[in-house]
Amino acid sequence: MQSSAAAVSQPETAPAIPAGVHAETVVSVKHYTDRLFSFRITRPQSLRFRSGEFVMIGLPGGEGKPLFRAYSVASPAWDEELEFYSIKVPDGPLTSKLQKIQPGDTILLRPRSTGTLVTDALLPGRRLFLFSTGTGIAPFASILRDPDTYEKFDQIILTQTVRERAELAYGEELAHQLAEDPLIGELTAGRVHTYMTTTREISPRTGRITALIESGTLFTDLDIAPLDPEHDRGMICGSMHMLKDIKALLESRGFEEGSLNKPGTFVVERAFVD
Repeated sequence: MQSSAAAVSQPETAPAIPAGVHAETVVSVKHYTDRLFSFRITRPQSLRFRSGEFVMIGLPGGEGKPLFRAYSVASPAWDEELEFYSIKVPDGPLTSKLQKIQPGDTILLRPRSTGTLVTDALLPGRRLFLFSTGTGIAPFASILRDPDTYEKFDQIILTQTVRERAELAYGEELAHQLAEDPLIGELTAGRVHTYMTTTREISPRTGRITALIESGTLFTDLDIAPLDPEHDRGMICGSMHMLKDIKALLESRGFEEGSLNKPGTFVVERAFVD
């Protein structure tokens, strides 16, 4: 006969949270394709960041120290929650687990933000080009939702290049949200242009963004003037191949890379690639 003491189950021990790390709660999760999803978490009151920056996030549990990865914050600096847009990698050290999160789960967040994709790293200008591939659109979602962006630029052109049409869903949703946003909807009217292209599936706009710039197709399609370093500014985030190509393309047209210490006419995020 089993004793009553032996029959009592032992409570599970909650995973230890490293010192100086915030434990935040998943608020919502949205899956777009079998490779892409977004999620929102609570925001610690002490966290301050500039729209376009990234933070380090991880998951509790497992053996040893939690694994952290850099994720751009897709929500603007004023938002009460933090939004992220992520790929799903089946055997990825973090994303293989992150893609399975549900509302109520815990996300670990380091308290410091950083990054080069901030408007303070750019010289004053009239037009802002946001060049992205895949989940590289995330920091631009933050910048486009920030009223300060529209104080600094008259026109914003967001480009995103993906492989298949289904991967454009997040960007299309973003464009709709901008127009309907009660805080910045009026600011974006007639000033934000989106240019979404695919490379592996035929769509209304097909091709790599570099080719569409060099051929002039992008400017003809949007009925805008070509790139001009005197008035235009650029931000680049996405695959390493695209980063190098757009950087070279801009520099060949007289653009100069900037930083917070020395603002320029374009900036690049090298912390991660999609």
